[in-house]
Amino acid sequence: MRVQREAELVEAVRAAAGPVQVRGGGTRPVGAGAGEVLEVGISGITLYEPAALTLVAGAGTPLAEVQAVLAAEGQRLAFEPADWGPVLGAAGSSTLGGVVAANVSGPRRVQAGACRDSLIGVRFVDGRGELVKNGGRVMKNVTGYDLVKLMAGSWGTLGVLSEVSFKLLPVAPAQAVLVLPELTAGAAVPALSAALASPYDVTGAGWLPGVGALVRLEGLAQSVAYRAAQLTGALAGFGRVEAGDPALFDDLARVSPFIGQAGDLWRFSVAPSAAPGIIARLGCPVVLDWGGGLIWALLPEGVDARGRAAPYRGHATRMRGGQGPAFEPEAAPVAALSARLRAEFDPRGILNPGRMG
Repeated sequence: MRVQREAELVEAVRAAAGPVQVRGGGTRPVGAGAGEVLEVGISGITLYEPAALTLVAGAGTPLAEVQAVLAAEGQRLAFEPADWGPVLGAAGSSTLGGVVAANVSGPRRVQAGACRDSLIGVRFVDGRGELVKNGGRVMKNVTGYDLVKLMAGSWGTLGVLSEVSFKLLPVAPAQAVLVLPELTAGAAVPALSAALASPYDVTGAGWLPGVGALVRLEGLAQSVAYRAAQLTGALAGFGRVEAGDPALFDDLARVSPFIGQAGDLWRFSVAPSAAPGIIARLGCPVVLDWGGGLIWALLPEGVDARGRAAPYRGHATRMRGGQGPAFEPEAAPVAALSARLRAEFDPRGILNPGRMG
């Protein structure tokens, strides 16, 4: 079933006799699904005020369409979302609602925050079929449930998004990328941590196989040139430093080295200091982002990445392939809280049941 208006979405959820699989563009097929597919096609930018750095759009609006409109005005979504469809082997077009539902956040998260930090308003339909609105066109304090933050990363288990609102940022006029090509993934983490701890306002820090460690600086041209020179000297103790192509961060955001590669794809969110040990225990190809705090790992089909990486503190999600729960099992107190939230927002248990459990 595909809905293209908010009223249709309300009626579809109210009329649902059993479980529904909520879907936007279908580019993030993570976790188990059951029931009839409910595809959200509520598309279009309903408000864009460049001077106020604010955008409101239907949840089914293609991400690429929004990025093109913003680019024409020299603006962007601060959190640098990427289309994971190619690396997850999924056809379709990434949508804004899907980005919010998965809290998709790219390399710039280390400086600008995650998707939920730029999200300022949502409209969604809960499991009762009731329309809920929270937030607005400006950032403000909230009391009770902060539903804007709660919906980001809920993977459609608490409600079906119909509209989302974002604060925006201007595109930086200049950028520079530094590459340390001699570093392995594990050895790159201390260098990335040093770059992020420096006073040079790093907006991206990762590692790509066959390329090396990557560090990005953005801002006014003179400032970028000065900071790049200073950071080059500061990082020289870790190995050779050379200039890189800014497009490397597009590859990092899209996890391009693993597109079309066979195997199960896993995503670990951990403390960067723990990353070298986890990488060594995994013993497989990896891509690093967020200074080593995000590890994309490509393992043979059926291999339990959590068992191989243990012990670790953090979250491991099987993004592609395999059997069993895709998401990290929650600790008992967290699981109890999650269950209470789902019972509050979806008492019938029809929205993406079992996807995150």
